[in-house]
Amino acid sequence: MVSGAAFGLLQETTREVRACAYLDVAPTKRTHPLRVGALLGVAAAVVIAGTAPLWSGRVFVEERWLSVALLCAGLAGFCVHTTLLGMLAGINQWTQYGALMVTDAVIRVAIAAATVVLGWHLTGFLWATVGGAIAWLILLVASPATRAAARLLTPGGTATFLRGAAHSITAAGASAILVMGFPVLLKLTSAELGAEGGVIILAVTLTRAPLLVPLTAMQGNLIAHFVDERSDRVRALIAPAGIVAGIGAVGVLAAGAVGPWLLRFAFGPQYHASSALLAWLTAAAVAIAMLTLTGAAAVAAALHRAYSLGWVGATVASGLLLLLPLSLQTRTVVGLLCGPLVGIGVHLVALSRAGRATG
Repeated sequence: MVSGAAFGLLQETTREVRACAYLDVAPTKRTHPLRVGALLGVAAAVVIAGTAPLWSGRVFVEERWLSVALLCAGLAGFCVHTTLLGMLAGINQWTQYGALMVTDAVIRVAIAAATVVLGWHLTGFLWATVGGAIAWLILLVASPATRAAARLLTPGGTATFLRGAAHSITAAGASAILVMGFPVLLKLTSAELGAEGGVIILAVTLTRAPLLVPLTAMQGNLIAHFVDERSDRVRALIAPAGIVAGIGAVGVLAAGAVGPWLLRFAFGPQYHASSALLAWLTAAAVAIAMLTLTGAAAVAAALHRAYSLGWVGATVASGLLLLLPLSLQTRTVVGLLCGPLVGIGVHLVALSRAGRATG
């Protein structure tokens, strides 16, 4: 979830770099985003290390201090990683953008595979979780285009960049809680999950992945698209929202038709979920995907406050709905389906107002 919050740097950097092409007047102040991202990463690592004695014992059962050290180092590297991704997205360097993401994934998988083969146990898997954080360094050494992107400056002072980044990081943190931290939310709002809770958590994870994994990877593409569509960003939402809705509709039908069988086939007969549950959870994943789209449009329009408020509102609403006195399955569906609608509403209202103000 901490790494998820760092994705806010990708979003703000993409917007800042992309918006440079539309400036009418040369800025008097400029900022070096990669340097700011590195400093933020170091600052976050220092905060985590300094506060670790207060919380690490409850979070890490084994290899406590190695886990803390790797978390600090990994977060610092990931802040640079996401900032560089944003810079590449801002200037349409999609080959390097993809190469950076693939390099990150390959490093993690390679370390995990070596851990299995060589029997490194928990220590190896801990290294695998952060090993990809050096991918940015590999690409800087290997790619002249990446080095050129890393030298880019954005308009405005460091304080301006940090204000925008703070809202984006807040929103990305709320997104990480709602998406990656859902099992924690469910545990906090339930007296006892039991076996049913385990099945629901697995079902939520599986129904989200086909939509949210690629959509998260495309954050840079989406923000760049919406920055370019300056005349009417609400209208610019129609095409990507239609694609997501179409894929989602197919997913809902597939989840209801073959989802229960696939779940039992892949994980065993004890993992039983109804067709209705899997279909509704897939619909909830579509709602979060739509929130991701409207959020990208809000960032592109520099509506930082509305962007963060939308994601925080969606996360809070989902958490409150999980407290409803309903069955575990019902309140899970209600929370995950209705919570994102709050955030979507916030984003669309802000985008509409901004469109009327500029139109």
